[in-house]
Amino acid sequence: MNSISDIILRPSLPEWILWALAALALCLIGVAFWRGLKGAWLRLAALVVLMAALLDPAFVREQRETRPDIALVLIDRSASQSIDGRDAQTDRVEAALAEQLDQLQREAGDAPLEVRRVEIGDSGAEGTRLVSAMGQAIADIPQDQLAGVIVVSDGAIADADLTLEAFDAENAPPVHLLLTGREDEFDRRLIIEKAPGFGLVGGSVPVRFRIEQSGTVSAALPSSLIEIQIDGETLGRWEIGVGQPLELDVPIEHAGGNVVEIRAQALNGELTDRNNSAAVTINGIRDRLRVLLISGEPYAGERVWRNLLKSDASVDLVHFTILRPPGKSLPIDMTREMSLIPFPTRELFDEKIEEFDLIIFDRYRNVAGLLDRLYIENISNYVFGGGAVLVSTGPAFATVESLYNSPLAEILPARPSGDIIEQAYRPKLTELGLRHPITRVLEGRNSALEEEAAWGRWFRHVDIKLLGGDVIMSGSGNRPLLVLDRVGEGRVAMIASDHPWLWARGYDGGGPQKELLRRTAHWLMREPELEEEALTTAPAPDGFLIVRRSLVEGPKTIESTAPDGSVQSVTLELSEPGVWRGRVQTDMLGIHRLTDASDSMIAEQTLTAVAVVGPPNPAEFVNPISTGEYLGPLVAASGGGLLRVGETEPAVRRVALNRSASGRSWIGLQRRGAYSVTGVSLGGVAPAWLFFALAAALAVLAWRVEGR
Repeated sequence: MNSISDIILRPSLPEWILWALAALALCLIGVAFWRGLKGAWLRLAALVVLMAALLDPAFVREQRETRPDIALVLIDRSASQSIDGRDAQTDRVEAALAEQLDQLQREAGDAPLEVRRVEIGDSGAEGTRLVSAMGQAIADIPQDQLAGVIVVSDGAIADADLTLEAFDAENAPPVHLLLTGREDEFDRRLIIEKAPGFGLVGGSVPVRFRIEQSGTVSAALPSSLIEIQIDGETLGRWEIGVGQPLELDVPIEHAGGNVVEIRAQALNGELTDRNNSAAVTINGIRDRLRVLLISGEPYAGERVWRNLLKSDASVDLVHFTILRPPGKSLPIDMTREMSLIPFPTRELFDEKIEEFDLIIFDRYRNVAGLLDRLYIENISNYVFGGGAVLVSTGPAFATVESLYNSPLAEILPARPSGDIIEQAYRPKLTELGLRHPITRVLEGRNSALEEEAAWGRWFRHVDIKLLGGDVIMSGSGNRPLLVLDRVGEGRVAMIASDHPWLWARGYDGGGPQKELLRRTAHWLMREPELEEEALTTAPAPDGFLIVRRSLVEGPKTIESTAPDGSVQSVTLELSEPGVWRGRVQTDMLGIHRLTDASDSMIAEQTLTAVAVVGPPNPAEFVNPISTGEYLGPLVAASGGGLLRVGETEPAVRRVALNRSASGRSWIGLQRRGAYSVTGVSLGGVAPAWLFFALAAALAVLAWRVEGR
C-alpha cells in the first residue's frame, strides 16, 4: 500500500542566498505597488513562481505494510482454578474463545488479527501473580498492535496492588475478565494467628488460631470440630466458633521439626476444604541434658566416661563414685585421706530422679548397704515410666555383687552366667547391628557378618544370657556385647565389658568409642534420627524424598495422600542396610500424608509422616472465593467488560477505536490499524522548466499590461 504522507523542499541555492533574493524581490514588488503599476500583482506572481523553482518542492511517497492486530488471551491454570468445577468452566470458555477468534481471523480481510495465548500457574508461596504475567506478555507486543486482553480467571490473584500502577489503563486497549466460579460461593478458612518457631523438647508452646468465613452466607455458620495433629498423630479435638480465637498448648515431643497441623471439619456446600487446615513447623530444641553417672569403683575407664560426657556442652553431668555405704562413718584418718562426703542418695534417687534424662551405672557393685534397695527399685520404676539406663558391666556383674541381684533385674535385658572371658577379641557388629541406626554408620565396622571389624582388641568379656532385647554388637566367641531393650515406656542398654576405654586410648588402633557411646546414649533418650523403625521425609526440588528405616528385611511400600485426597503408592528401594529410599514427584503444594503400607511392619502402630511441598498453607487457598474485586478497577478503567462465565459464552467482536468495547453479552477487540513503512520514494511537484516558463509568461503579461 502506497501513501503520500508529506511534501519536502530541495533548495537549489544556499538558504541565505534564497532569503536575500526573496528580500530583494519583495522590495522591488513593494516599489511597484507604491508606484501603482498595473502589473504589480503579475510581477509578484512571477517572483513566487521563481522562488518555488529554486526551492524545488517534492512529494514523499511511503510504501506501507499493514501489521496485524494482536489479541492476548490469558488462561488462569492456578490451583484455585481446580476447585468446584472451575477447571471445566475454563476449558469450555477457552474452547469457545478459540473458535470465535479463529472465525474473526478468517474474516479479517485487510485488518488481520493475531491471537497470543498465555497460561498462568501458581507462583509458589505468593499465589497467582496474574498481573505480573500480563505485564510481561504485553511488554512483548507493540502498543499500537494490541487489540485487547481477555483474561479467564477466578479473580483470586496475589498481585492486585499492581493492577492500575502497572498499566496506563486510559490509553491501553480494553482488558476483559471472564470470571469463573459461582455467584453464591461461601467458604471458611483456618488461620494460625500465633505459633513460635521453636520450643524446648519435653515442654509445650502456645498456638493460637481462628476460623473466618467469606462469600455468600445466608445464616450464621455452626461451630466446627477442630482436630490437632503433630507429625500425623492426633493430639485431640476441640469445638470452635467462627471468628473466635482459640489458644492451646502444643507439646514438643522430639528434636527437629515438629509439624503441627490444625484441621477443621468441612461443612456441606463449602467451596473447598483445602483451606480448612493450616500447618506450622516448630523446631524442637533440647535443653541441657541431665545425666547421672554412678561409678562403683575407680578404674582406668572412669575418666573416659567423665571426659566423654563433659565434652558435650549440652550435657549437665552429675558424677558420683560411691565408696562407702550412706550414713556409715569411716575412721577419721581415712575420711581425711579420701575427702569423702555422704552420698545424697535420698535427694537423687527419691526426690529428683525424674529430672534426669539418663542414668549410667559404670562397674557398679551391689554391696549390701551401699545403696538401699528402695532407691534401686525407684530406678526400675523410673525406667518403666519412660527413663533411660545404661549399664557398663565389670567383673563384679558375674559375682554375688551383680546388679542383677537387685530390683534392677526387672529391667535388665540379660543375666550373668557367672563366667568372665579374659582373652583378646575384636568387637564387631551382629546381623542386626549392620542395620541398626546406632552402629551401621560407625567407621571401621565390618560390612558383613562373617567379616572382622577394623577396631582395636578388648581383653575382658562378661558372659551374659539374653532375656530379651536386641544384640547389635558381639564379642568373644560371638557372645552378646551390646544389648538394647525397651522396658515399659523406657529404654535400657547393656555393655558386657569394661574395656571401651581401650579404644579411647588408641590401643591397637583404637575404635569409635566416643561415637558409639554418644549414639547409644542418644538412642536411650529417644533421638528421632536413631529410631530403628522410622518414616521420615526430606524436601526435593520436584517433590519430596521418603526415607524408611527398619530392622526388618523385605520390600517397603508407602502410601502418599496428596492435599486433594488422591493416593499414590510408592515402592522404596534399599539404599543401604536398614534404609530404604524413594522419591515422590509432585507440584501440588500443601501437606502430603504418608503411611507405611508394608507387610513387614513390626512397630506396635502404623508409621505415619507428613511432607510439606512448598508452603504448608498455599496462598491459592487462603481465600479462593471467585471475585472481580481485584481486577475490576483495571477492567473499568480500560473500557473492558467483566462477565461471569455461564451456560453461554460471551461473543467476541471487533470494534473501531474510541468505540465501546463491551456489552451485556459481548466483548470487543479494537481495530488498531497499525502499519510498517517498507520503502520511501520522492516525486517532484513539477519540472523546473515549467516553473521558469510560467514565470516568464507572467513577466511578459505584466509588461504587456503596463505597456498599454
